[in-house]
Amino acid sequence: MTGENIFLLHAFVLGVFITFVYDWLRIFRRVVPHGGFAVSAEDLGFWGFCAIEVFLLMYRESNGNLRWFAVLGALAGMALYRKTLSDLFVKYVSLLFQKLLGLIGRILGIFRKPGAAAGRKIGRFSSFLKKRLTASVKMLRMVIRKQ
Repeated sequence: MTGENIFLLHAFVLGVFITFVYDWLRIFRRVVPHGGFAVSAEDLGFWGFCAIEVFLLMYRESNGNLRWFAVLGALAGMALYRKTLSDLFVKYVSLLFQKLLGLIGRILGIFRKPGAAAGRKIGRFSSFLKKRLTASVKMLRMVIRKQ
């Protein structure tokens, strides 16, 4: 009986682990959006990984025999993790990675275009200077004409 309980615990932990790995895939999809073909390929790879993990668990723990209580244990682990931690984990880790990528992008943008901000300031100053000079020239012409 103890061996079956340990097997059930291992199946439960495997269910949590599989859902945790899928959450990392969800995070990747939020941070790096991509098309339907890439999503399908990722899902195919993920389900292949899951099949191998479940097979290895069954092979190690029950000599390759399918034990339905282990399948139910894995499903229970998946459901418990999904209902408790999954959404918060995906939301906040995705947000963290998006912020980090935005920061990295801004830093790389500074190195890529070092004069962009300075160029805008110079452009505004030259526009201001042009308006002032134009107004001064007009005033000077008016003064000269009056005399």
